[in-house]
Amino acid sequence: MTQEGTQTRPLGVSRPDLAVADLPSPEEVFKVSRLGPKELFKYAVGPSLIALGISIGSGEWLLGPQAVGQYGFVGVGWVILVSALLQTFYNVECSRYVVATGETPVVAWGRVPPGYLLWVPLSVFIVIFAFIAGGWAASAGQGVYALVHGEVPPAGAEEPRLWAIALLVLVFLITAAARRISRALELANWIMVGSVLVALLLIDLLVVPFGQWWDAVRGFVTPAAPPAGITATQIGALAGFTALASGLNWYVMGHYRDKGYGMGHRVGFIAGLRGERREILASGVTFPENEANAGMWRRWYRLLLVDMWGVFFVGAILGMLLPTMLMARAVELSGQRPTQANVPTFVAAALNEEYGRGMFYIALIVGVLILFSTQLGIFEAMVRVTTDAAHSTSPRLRALIEGDPRRFYYPFMIGLLIVIAIILHFALPVSLVQWSANMSNLGALIYPFLLMYLNSKLPRPARPRWWHYVILVLNFLFFGFFFVNFIADFVGDPLVTF
Repeated sequence: MTQEGTQTRPLGVSRPDLAVADLPSPEEVFKVSRLGPKELFKYAVGPSLIALGISIGSGEWLLGPQAVGQYGFVGVGWVILVSALLQTFYNVECSRYVVATGETPVVAWGRVPPGYLLWVPLSVFIVIFAFIAGGWAASAGQGVYALVHGEVPPAGAEEPRLWAIALLVLVFLITAAARRISRALELANWIMVGSVLVALLLIDLLVVPFGQWWDAVRGFVTPAAPPAGITATQIGALAGFTALASGLNWYVMGHYRDKGYGMGHRVGFIAGLRGERREILASGVTFPENEANAGMWRRWYRLLLVDMWGVFFVGAILGMLLPTMLMARAVELSGQRPTQANVPTFVAAALNEEYGRGMFYIALIVGVLILFSTQLGIFEAMVRVTTDAAHSTSPRLRALIEGDPRRFYYPFMIGLLIVIAIILHFALPVSLVQWSANMSNLGALIYPFLLMYLNSKLPRPARPRWWHYVILVLNFLFFGFFFVNFIADFVGDPLVTF
């Protein structure tokens, strides 16, 4: 084991040893004299908001409401709750490694045998493959079309796709205008997520009867089998995209490095074009095992728990509960059920018939904010994951870009934008989202075990307790089951029907 005063600490295989330095204090990182409640929310809370901005999106505005609109709350709500609980635990474990080493997960996977030549490119491929279909972007484009024209877009219309592409360009502009990209995403999500949750709460209080509130809450906390008739693809997508992206949630947790949590403060961050030139260390930094660092680790871990359980989990549950109740009410008002083609604008159309154009436009604005926050987070994260992977594993690339990750980040973002713009033309938005969600469940078959390997080798104060490993295995069983069932359904007949 590494003792205080040594320069490096080995961890895993095929990657350089971690440098060793003391953990910084939260006050040092956030430049405050004392981290009280005000400072906590002003400076420390943040990465969970980026994750929550993605979370309150495709699952919450499309898949969850569609499932509830077709099958009701019982059996659907329970899957949502279990998924949110398991994913929040998983997020904490992914972030534990980032805070303890400053390495993002996509880089960390390269330390797991047989090494980075397998895990790093495979992980980048899985993330790109899962999200490049662009259903999140296409759905946002449908909402903007309805907002501009005051009506639901006709089937196969081209203009919603053009709006989706325009929103991708907006993501590029937001990141380009930032000094620190993660901070820009945090501020954007403070506005969007806050506005969405307040607006949904007010709308639900206005239009949803108390009986439906009770049905929704009861459906969330009542253990029940999935409802008869729901398909393996639908229930797997709902499980995968409730809260975030099940086994692929790690692709967002690297923001804790850029926020400066723990050893992330020693490693660096990706700056925007307006920011000063920044280098990111190719390998991470961890802390020596002594009482001072153990005490500092406990402080950082408490901040992580507040960020994840106090913001992400609560927001994810509200973000699924409020839209699904609204969808149930829209189904009752319209006498119809949402389809894959109309679910992005179904609620707005139903409220228009009952409450007039004002409510129609409010619902559309909420939907666009929900879907754009998802678009912002997912599109940027695909670029971020690829940039971190390439920068950390390729000395030749680091030399080519002269240590400035932006020289890879922005050209890759433009190329990815072009590819997604082409793919958007091939399928309905919700079917694209269902594909992405089920591909997210694939990650649950792989990454919980990689995470157990890595976290077991951290300095002792940062290592998980035994029951954390049990919960990671439960992630594997729960989400892995839905992925296997989805593949069986895709190639023939599902293993389990409901």
